[in-house]
This record gives sequence, structure tokens and C-alpha cells, in this order.
Amino acid sequence: RENFIHLCNPHLEKMKEDILYHFALGTGTHDFPTLFGDVKFVCVGGSPSRMKSFIAYIAEELGLGSPGCDYPNICAGTDRYAMYKVGPVLSVSHGMGIPSISIMLHELIKLLYHAKCSDITIIRIGTSGGIGLEPGSVVITRQSVDATFKPQLEQVILGKTVIRSTNLDEQLAKELMQCSKEIGQFNTVIGNTMCTLDFYEGQGRLDGAICLYDEEEKLQYLKNAYESGVRNIEMESSVFAAMCNLSGVKAAVVCVTLLNRLEGDQISNSHDVLVEYQQRPQKLVGYFIKKSIGKV
Repeated sequence: RENFIHLCNPHLEKMKEDILYHFALGTGTHDFPTLFGDVKFVCVGGSPSRMKSFIAYIAEELGLGSPGCDYPNICAGTDRYAMYKVGPVLSVSHGMGIPSISIMLHELIKLLYHAKCSDITIIRIGTSGGIGLEPGSVVITRQSVDATFKPQLEQVILGKTVIRSTNLDEQLAKELMQCSKEIGQFNTVIGNTMCTLDFYEGQGRLDGAICLYDEEEKLQYLKNAYESGVRNIEMESSVFAAMCNLSGVKAAVVCVTLLNRLEGDQISNSHDVLVEYQQRPQKLVGYFIKKSIGKV
């Protein structure tokens, strides 16, 4: 039986119109089933430009676009997020950090629900700091863990602390790992991803404006993270996993590592090297989509 989006909000059924404010879309002004009803794969990432390059890449891979073709931003009425579509693939930017991606996901999940989409796979593609891995390695997330290495998202709702699971789809992770083996172009591992609330102190960096710990304490913390199974650090995966779980959506996180945090804090590779690294999650997910629809 087809797997439809599950909304954990009975109040939405009472609304005559649902305005997705941060997308500049609404059920009263847009025909969601016509616009998005054929979507099967949603890829999300922090940068609008990266998500535009991804949609151009996947269009060419699926034979649905021509080189140099421009893809309009569906959310052009706002500067908060960017959204692009080609065939069954939707590409959406989510900004930086848990608050930004959570706002986007609330509206994205409602969009998919209103469009009557089914059998959806959502994958976050992005960058991260690695732990104990060579720069350029790709990490497929097994679990998103917090800064104490627990697989959970702690959120305060109506003044009460709510704990939500951050497990990701195990079978999907295995399928992505198999795709990487078939591509054979870069090192890929399955491991836990630590999701933090900020880029500097929350990730144990020594180069922020404020730092009240020493290098030995930092290295011990990162080694403890590695021993617990953490292989990379970023700032969105926990709420991404939690919200996809609650909505009944298969989800994965695929991030490339830009540096090994056991060896330093600052990203010093050349622009060209970083661009090539950032294309690796796109290549892996692009191959997975092609394989899923029988084009490999």
C-alpha cells in the first residue's frame, strides 16, 4: 500500500487555507497536487546555490534537462528558502542550524501532504566536520546524536521538555552505502552524526570569538565522540531525523567532511577542492535516485 505523509496536527483539518509563509505558497493560491504530486525524492541542503546546482545535475543525470538550462525558483516570492523541481525530484534549501531547517521542514512536510505525495524519500545533502576521517570522506548517518552523544532531540514545547528519537532509516542507509561502493570514487562510511547548536563552542573549536577551554580538553571531547561512534559534526540532522520520523517519511543524511577535526579547526583547502568535495553527496544521491527509478 502506498505510504502517504502523516501529519501530527489535527488542527490543520479545520483550516480553510494553509499558507506556507516562508515558501510564499498556499493552498488557496496554488494547486499543490498539480505542482508537486509526482514528487518521490526530496533533497535538502543549506545553500540555495548548492540546491540549484543539484537540480541542474540531477536533471542532466535523469535526461530531463539540457546543459545550461535554467530552473526557476518556486519560492521566488520569498528570500528565506529556495526550491527547484525537475521530474520526481524536489530540491530545497534549508539555511543553517536547527531553527532554520525546522521551519522549512514544517512547511515542506505540509506541502507534500497537501500535494498527496506518497512513497517519499527525503535526503539531506551537505557538508560537515569529520572526526578521524580524511577530508572528502562521505558520512551516511546511522543516528543523529546530541552534544552528549545521545540519539535524541531535546525540545521545549509549551514550557515542557520533549524528547524525540533521531534514528534514521537503516535500510535506506545500507542502500546508499551500496551505491557508493558501485560508484567507487570516494571513501564512504556509515556512522553517527553529532548535531550541535552552533559552529564554534558547541563543536569544540578553538578559533571562535569566545573559548574558555584548552586544546587538551577539546581533543579529549572529540576523541570521546569518536569512541561513541560519531564520525562527523553538523547542525541540522537531529531535528531533520525527528520530524521525518514523526511524519512517516524515509530519511537519510549524507554529508561530506571538509576537514578532520582531530587535526584542526579551520577549513583551509582551496576553493576548487572544496567544490569537488561538495559534489560528492550530490553524486551519491544522484546515483541512488537513478538506480531507484531504473536508470542505472
